[in-house]
Amino acid sequence: MFRLKKIGEVQPVASINVKRSKLGLGFEKLDRDVFDPEKAYPYVAQTGVKWIRIQSGWARTEKVKGEYDFAWLDAIVDNLLKIGTMPWVCLCYGNALYSEAAKTVFGAVGIPPVKTEEERKAWYRYVFTLVSRYKARGVDRFEVWNEPDGPWCWKHGPSGKEYGEFVKATAAAIHEANSAAKVIVGSVCMHTLEWTIDMCETGCLDNVWGFTYHCYSADETENPHVVRFYKSILKKYNPAIKIIQGESGSQSRPDGAGALNGLAWTQEKQAKQLLRHTVSDLLCDVEFMSFFSTMDMVEALCGTVGDKSSYMDYGYFGILSATFDEDGRSTGEYTPKKSFKALQVLASLFKEEPEVTEDIIYFLKPQSSKLMNYKQEVCHNDIISGGFNMPNGNVLFTYWKPTDLINMSIDETMTIAFGGFKKLPKLIDPMTGTIYALPDEMVEWKSEIAFHLNHIPLRDYPLFLLFEQDAPCASR
Repeated sequence: MFRLKKIGEVQPVASINVKRSKLGLGFEKLDRDVFDPEKAYPYVAQTGVKWIRIQSGWARTEKVKGEYDFAWLDAIVDNLLKIGTMPWVCLCYGNALYSEAAKTVFGAVGIPPVKTEEERKAWYRYVFTLVSRYKARGVDRFEVWNEPDGPWCWKHGPSGKEYGEFVKATAAAIHEANSAAKVIVGSVCMHTLEWTIDMCETGCLDNVWGFTYHCYSADETENPHVVRFYKSILKKYNPAIKIIQGESGSQSRPDGAGALNGLAWTQEKQAKQLLRHTVSDLLCDVEFMSFFSTMDMVEALCGTVGDKSSYMDYGYFGILSATFDEDGRSTGEYTPKKSFKALQVLASLFKEEPEVTEDIIYFLKPQSSKLMNYKQEVCHNDIISGGFNMPNGNVLFTYWKPTDLINMSIDETMTIAFGGFKKLPKLIDPMTGTIYALPDEMVEWKSEIAFHLNHIPLRDYPLFLLFEQDAPCASR
């Protein structure tokens, strides 16, 4: 960026000042009480995201049959609403009061109440009571279970058919409590055709609003394929269903447990993964999305009751880092990572839901680089790009080179021709939030509404060109 002129910075926006946004953040695992939410609220409030995914925690709420203590969950919901975010609730997990298998599993993770009539009725009562309780607070999106197609979250063996029947029963309880509630299903992570078809064939999508998928990967180029895969199947059963990215994220260090562990992760690579996946999801026009997660914390998916060491499996997915106490709980001071800043910038740029557009006229022009005359700059197949129409009339264009995120870091250039704009854009680097003006030597005007941007920066994460409608006309 050394040839560009810094002219400002993207200003973070507090979530309470955002009316609409597709951006969200994970606030999971408080059903197992693994971090202190009170320390996290001030940071979440500063992100600018709107959607916060929480888990309901049946086992933490009903410890005596028929008696519910929602105080812990009330505090979470009320605090999230207070800072201007909207919680959506993943209904999970099992309960040792009703399921024998849950007695040995930490947090009753992955023990669905589907074996006996008693546990099915108890689950129905719990869901009905929970949904009724939060209706007046405006919480109306409820997701049925977490990763039911994974053996860690459906421990007796994933079954699309069994999950579909479970969805129908749970949706009935939700809608009895709140007829306007929006039922969300899926929360899938394995992306298998057979399981998905088996689920759909039960008829469970008839009264469903949305479908969530999870995608943990260092390669965001698969995102459009995953979205198309689910759209092609689900629309046949429910044409109005919304597609939601329910979890996506990466570690910030190589020694973490959970998805993508063992790779050479750093804070910088985590921030790039957040930028690449989030912008890719936005280009796929999902309903909304959730980055996993707010906190570094234990994974706690396969723990055994009474064996603390079995759930001391720390994951470093958070946009906030923490230290851990002897029980594995995230304690101490919470510290923002580079991904925190990147999420703030995206939330500011994409507040009030800019719409994906294909109306931007642009063309990449391969030509010799100033640095190496024998080397041609990138062509269309080398980059991901796209545009958004912003609510204020501005246009946001994004582009990046989807290189190997783990093993490569690039600092290249590209040349691109734009048509239909009379004014030059500003360039925004979301890793830092810096706004730059393009120097005259990078601009080659071809007409009143067409110009080339020669040898502008290209990175392995999204950069943005902001075309402002009210900006002064550039000199020719």
